[in-house]
Amino acid sequence: MFAQYEGLTADDAWLKAAADFRDGRGFAVQAGRGGTTYEVLHACIGVADPRQRWVVSREKPLNLPFALAEVVWILNGRDDAKAVKYFNPRLPRYTGDAAHLHGAYGRRLRSHLGFDQLVGAYRALSADATSRQVVLQIWDGKIDFPPDNGAARSPDIPCNITALLKVRGGKLEWAQIMRSNDLYKGLPYNLVQFTSLQEVLAGWLDLEVGGYHHLSDSLHVYAGEEEEWIRRSRAIPVETSTDSLALPFEESSACWSALGRLVDEIIEEARSGSDLMQRLFAMQLAAPFKNIACVLVADGLRRRRCPAEMMNAAMEGCTNGAYRQLWQRWSGRFVAAANRTSPDEGGVSSKA
Repeated sequence: MFAQYEGLTADDAWLKAAADFRDGRGFAVQAGRGGTTYEVLHACIGVADPRQRWVVSREKPLNLPFALAEVVWILNGRDDAKAVKYFNPRLPRYTGDAAHLHGAYGRRLRSHLGFDQLVGAYRALSADATSRQVVLQIWDGKIDFPPDNGAARSPDIPCNITALLKVRGGKLEWAQIMRSNDLYKGLPYNLVQFTSLQEVLAGWLDLEVGGYHHLSDSLHVYAGEEEEWIRRSRAIPVETSTDSLALPFEESSACWSALGRLVDEIIEEARSGSDLMQRLFAMQLAAPFKNIACVLVADGLRRRRCPAEMMNAAMEGCTNGAYRQLWQRWSGRFVAAANRTSPDEGGVSSKA
């Protein structure tokens, strides 16, 4: 049987799964390599409007800069750990501390098979919108399948296995399949990653964005602190994201490349806060992409311990209400903890 959690927004769908966990419906106790979990098998998460991809109601709040940086990283086909680890210093706990990530989704999708799968999907569906053969493959059994002793081949084995793309009624429908999915740390970020890819591809194809359908074969919560934070999560009013990431292929590629270069500048220690502000103000990008730049630069300033006024100035250029809400929730944790040590908390792409 399938467990179903559907909603207009990602926040709606995630809250339904969290409520099932709190009520004890469907989640069974399991022991695994990462510790005791509460698990529901074959969970289907549906988001009717994938542009509303943000799980806002989660406690602790989502790490918005990391989520956006990871999308930039994926679309640029990267596997270097430095770029994403900067925005989430705890990432090596889950992926290992290698310089390049074994299961990096960007490299897997854009070069690992010897061709660019995203461009391939664009070309195939442009030529035949009725095709049922467009599959984006992330899992590679040659390097991901466990050896005879059952041990993991890497700390960073992809949890996202494949994506199935269909065009129906002038809309791009997306089905994402996962072998394993952490409801707390992984799912909110996975929803951002793949609904973003869906919207980008829809723009390349000049289509509307259809529904997003996410199958988690093992949706789980780890016992302990993670369990307690989900129990504290309750619905809050969510700002609507008005940005569109849907652009024609050439324009879209140029925007994502520019954001990739910005990430490289942010993580460069020699760059001062003033340098980053000048770079931000000089960027000529469409508003949805400039909004992403504002968030990334604001976090670069925060991590350089620049004055709050500088971070506020960076975010003043952000016109996306959802980003502003998420930033306030995320950065507010550090303002509240200014007089005590507070380690960064990010997300992971459900490496379980």
